[in-house]
Amino acid sequence: MTTLVGVDVGGTFTDLFFMDEATGTFRTAKVPSNRGDEAVGFLEGLKGFGALSDLGSIVHGTTVGTNALLERKGARIGVITTAGFRDVLEMRRRDRRNTWGLWGDFTPIADRDLRLEVAERTLADGTVREAVDPDAVAAAARALADRGATALAIIFVNAYANPANERIAAAAARAVWPNEHVSVSSEILPEIREFERASTTALNAYLQPVVGSYLGKLEQALGAESFAGAFHIVQSNGGVMSTATARRTPVRTALSGPAAGVIAAAAIATAAGHPDIITGDLGGTSFDVSLIAGGEAALAAQTTIDFGLVIRSPMIEITTIGAGGGSIARVDRGGFLEVGPESAGSRPGPVAYGQGNDRPTLTDANLVLGRINAERPIGGKLARLDVEAAREALARHVGERLGLGPEEAAEAVVRVADARMAGAIRLVSIERGHDPARFAFMPFGGGGALHAGALIADIGLKAAVVPRFPGVTSAMGCVMADIRHDQVQTLNLTLDGLDASALDLRMAEEGQAARAVVEAAGLTVERIDIVYELDMHYLGQTHTVAVPLPLTLEGGRTGITPAIVRQAFETAYSRAFSRLLPGLGIRIVNLRTAAIGRRPAIDLSALAPDATASLDRARIGTRPIWFGGWRPAAVFSRLDLPVDAVVEGPAVLEQGDATTLVPPGQRARVDRYGNLVLERA
Repeated sequence: MTTLVGVDVGGTFTDLFFMDEATGTFRTAKVPSNRGDEAVGFLEGLKGFGALSDLGSIVHGTTVGTNALLERKGARIGVITTAGFRDVLEMRRRDRRNTWGLWGDFTPIADRDLRLEVAERTLADGTVREAVDPDAVAAAARALADRGATALAIIFVNAYANPANERIAAAAARAVWPNEHVSVSSEILPEIREFERASTTALNAYLQPVVGSYLGKLEQALGAESFAGAFHIVQSNGGVMSTATARRTPVRTALSGPAAGVIAAAAIATAAGHPDIITGDLGGTSFDVSLIAGGEAALAAQTTIDFGLVIRSPMIEITTIGAGGGSIARVDRGGFLEVGPESAGSRPGPVAYGQGNDRPTLTDANLVLGRINAERPIGGKLARLDVEAAREALARHVGERLGLGPEEAAEAVVRVADARMAGAIRLVSIERGHDPARFAFMPFGGGGALHAGALIADIGLKAAVVPRFPGVTSAMGCVMADIRHDQVQTLNLTLDGLDASALDLRMAEEGQAARAVVEAAGLTVERIDIVYELDMHYLGQTHTVAVPLPLTLEGGRTGITPAIVRQAFETAYSRAFSRLLPGLGIRIVNLRTAAIGRRPAIDLSALAPDATASLDRARIGTRPIWFGGWRPAAVFSRLDLPVDAVVEGPAVLEQGDATTLVPPGQRARVDRYGNLVLERA
């Protein structure tokens, strides 16, 4: 048992959740992120729990990678690839952002003059047709460094089948490259599919200097405070990994912060009796949406962060858009109002922060509408927010362009932001065959609870479940997350004539290697599960289906047989397509192995209101809020509301890490875990 702190560093705020495993007690904190030097906010928040030398473990979820990808602020990278294949990153899957028009508008993360070719060729069966020349690779690496590249990606065709040429090239490049930021496709993703492997490797290189520098600053700062415990990073798959692994494969952190929030949301919602939920993490820079069915978050084999930025690595299925509290509102040349994806972050932050920004944000709009209390800004760093400055910015940048007053301009900004959020929720629900009326919405992040009521009305969601501490839900998820390590290997085997004993041995080796990574993590786990999955399809098909295997590693063997594989494939294929294709051969493409160290469960009843809570004690007063016009709304201290308390809208419920808005025609009820259940009246 130890003291454990979950830390979620967002674009605007750093959220912390302190847990004493021995006593089951917890504390929370929220401080500004100090964007550009996040270590400052990171340490400031940790020191609020006492001496860092007394902490046992820190688990960190970060949006540094997410924001770098969304805002295209990664490193300047160079690519060395097989002759004839320099344009794979630009061609992608021959898709395009806009269907019509003569020209595309996609800019790859590596400029064409920074994508160099070398002579080499490995065939699809692993035969090396042409060996690579190490001197040619070294010369290309020097040329890319001279052109300003700070990270390097080496991507050879068919390297998944035989990495020999890539290993020779990697050794030659690393001998002359000026830093450690060299990503090699056979090390990052030894899996078939040319573009996906190229994209994942290039994005890993794109993030390496950003994430590596960030983690280096944090580790240095922690060392200066005599912290001697374990420091881990949340992965996009909802598991935890070491900082050393995160430095090598930062692409696995691309959805780190949002994934931690989904883990906590699934646990909270299931305990509260809402196993089917749609999560919405509204932070300072982005809005991250995920669907949870039956209490389980779905894992995707690959994710598109933004158009053309494809990462093939197991990730919780999360849709991310650039719409957060710090998203900047502007009127474009065509007279259309846009909100995001550019964000003011925490520095300078919204106009109301008074730190130099003069362009209005979503937070400024909510403030002008009276939804945010200017005298009690979340985070506790600022004494008050400048409402007049926010009104002036909205009037100048939005109102004057559209012929609206400050309040109407603010309302327009909020409606545009709500529409963008609703579009993301429809994408993960309606467009994937789920009826949103069956799902509750769980908003978290600093701003999510301000927009929950509008999203219920716009989409027709069943209800909203606002966690007890919505602003620090992702930090709480860091504490709850299991330790997880995923591996993938391309097999390319046909089911007919399968050598089950050879496959069993290979699976055992993969499982033991994955287990070793988890065992070395240094966090308390109740057990380690080894989970296997195959990517399979019928012969002649292009795309695969994920086939979970009802097997685990016991006594150095899995017990796999062709019959088990066939039954698992037919079950998965029938579930996906409602029919089978008898008579066709079946191919096993990839083997996926995951080792999961199951963390001890947190007793969520500890979050419930205490016996002193009462409706009278929670009532603060009233203030006017704009709903197409000014209306008086009741104001409550949310954490002082007792279990089963009911608050009719319009009302505002305030707490240190977030504000919840109950619109007219809706009501909020406190459940036994302290969650707010927001429903139509």
